Amino acid sequence: MYLAESIPKEALGLRGVLQNGEPMRGHTSWRAGGPADQCYTPADLDDLSVFLRNLPAGEPIIFVGLGSNLLVRDGGFRGTVVFTHAALARLELVEREARAEIFAESGVASPKVSRFAAKHGFEGGEFLTGIPGTIGGALAMNAGCYGSETWEIVTQVLTIDRVGQLRERRHDDYVIGYRSVTPQFEGDEFFVGAWLRLQPGDGERSRRMIKSLLHKRIASQPLQIPNAGSVFRNPPGDYAARLIEQCGLKGVKRGKAIVSEKHANFIVNPGGASAADIESLIDHVHATVLKECGVNLHREVRIIGEALK
Repeated sequence: MYLAESIPKEALGLRGVLQNGEPMRGHTSWRAGGPADQCYTPADLDDLSVFLRNLPAGEPIIFVGLGSNLLVRDGGFRGTVVFTHAALARLELVEREARAEIFAESGVASPKVSRFAAKHGFEGGEFLTGIPGTIGGALAMNAGCYGSETWEIVTQVLTIDRVGQLRERRHDDYVIGYRSVTPQFEGDEFFVGAWLRLQPGDGERSRRMIKSLLHKRIASQPLQIPNAGSVFRNPPGDYAARLIEQCGLKGVKRGKAIVSEKHANFIVNPGGASAADIESLIDHVHATVLKECGVNLHREVRIIGEALK
């Protein structure tokens, strides 16, 4: 199903780190989840291309950055996980169409991009400091906060397909929605980088805004306890957190998973919560809000893998 164990990765020309049966609880911000069949941390994009070319056709693949929007069930993931954080880490200024843009590979943490932009005198990327994951994850779900969204500043993206082919894709190759990104082409492609266009401005003012947004985030979110950020999307004209709190769900538990007392749209793992605990609580919150408020909340977090048998 995955790379043949009888063939050393070096013989295939691979330079990254290959792991079998790696527990995903160490790679998700919820600190829960079973093992993945195979995990690979590439040395760089060229190495990733070689790795993907050597995978069997049809192999299930998922790219994971900081795992901040992901729940892996306790039975684990039957397929291959590609870790991008600290692997695909290029972040630099580039000249495109006679103006400077920021190029960020998918493994770069979003807050790092916001600080990089401010350092180089750009404004408009401050909201990225409130996105806890990587640029790859932000691209995949059009992550946003504080009134801005990732794809508002994207001019082009760099993708890689299942056989390791790199492509530059335009903004209009995708249909962009609220917390959704849908390709207008056939075939699986994974985000490995993006060109971001921001406005020249006052770097010091941008740094002050980043600091202010960070303080706001610390004050309103349970950042000291493992969580995956907002669990549900905000419904049109309302806030998921308000509806969840209205239903009296703050502090509700399933196993060791808890609806945060600080922010109702966060589910936290203070220690020992299984993925099944977390998923059961997500389902309970969804069902309660639907019954009491008539609102069908849609998850932001992605759930993959198999339940523990």
